[in-house]
Amino acid sequence: MDFPCDICGTTDAVEVPHAREYTGGQPIHICIQCGFVYVKQRRSAGAIADEWSEQIYGNGYTALLPAVRARLTFVAAFMAEQLGGLQGKRVCDIGAGEGVFLEMLRQSEYGAAVFGIEPSRANCARMTALGIPNFRGTIEEYAASGTSAGQYDIAVIAWTMENCQSPRAMLAAAHRMLRPGGQVVVATGSRIFVPFKKPLHYYLGGRAADSHAFRWSAQTLTAQLATAHFAVRQTNRYIDHDVLCMIAERRDVDETIPWTGDDYRAVQNFFERWHAETVAYYPEGVAVPAAPQTYV
Repeated sequence: MDFPCDICGTTDAVEVPHAREYTGGQPIHICIQCGFVYVKQRRSAGAIADEWSEQIYGNGYTALLPAVRARLTFVAAFMAEQLGGLQGKRVCDIGAGEGVFLEMLRQSEYGAAVFGIEPSRANCARMTALGIPNFRGTIEEYAASGTSAGQYDIAVIAWTMENCQSPRAMLAAAHRMLRPGGQVVVATGSRIFVPFKKPLHYYLGGRAADSHAFRWSAQTLTAQLATAHFAVRQTNRYIDHDVLCMIAERRDVDETIPWTGDDYRAVQNFFERWHAETVAYYPEGVAVPAAPQTYV
């Protein structure tokens, strides 16, 4: 079904220029109101989770890859530095994958008390074997269980929010899970309104578009968090880094946090230039990759 913009709730949108050339004809949209880049047509949360569990994991993607482990190492160190250490902190990883990140956080260097939420049976089995407590299912299912309210000091959403059905729903669940004054840590790729860091066909690919439905700039990620009642307190140096990481404080639901989006015309222009640069370095023509990168 078609969804409105997950930040501002409007339905007016234009297509990302040239996106269909890279996605096998699947459109990706830009919200006219706030400039957010998202996929309008999406399956259920369970169907998207099943694709990640059954097709993407175990088919070339794993957090054990050096590139993926490296970015998780950065997020762990950034969290500890900005939050004054993690010793004894209750940390929940939403979309915990194979538990690689939680393995890091529970080591003596950080000393966090960890918990993972993950839909993949195989990944949960791996975490259980490692002694990492976990819940097998989606964040929506975990939130519906009603057992998580106010339990955690920190909720981590690392390269997961872009792969869900609804960032609003995921952040609402994180908000309920956190104690008053708790923190949410969101990490994603730093790709929009920064220097081009890879060819466009390594960012957009032929896999089902809603398996990676959301793409943020620093400004729209701040807006996404604000509309979910989180105030950004720390942001990494994303301009020349592959990672965009924000730490935001949980606020009361009756508090309005100001935000501004991006100009959709500037976003259009950014993708036009990215396409032109990609073609310039691939003069033989850009084909949709048979196995597109999933760690964008």
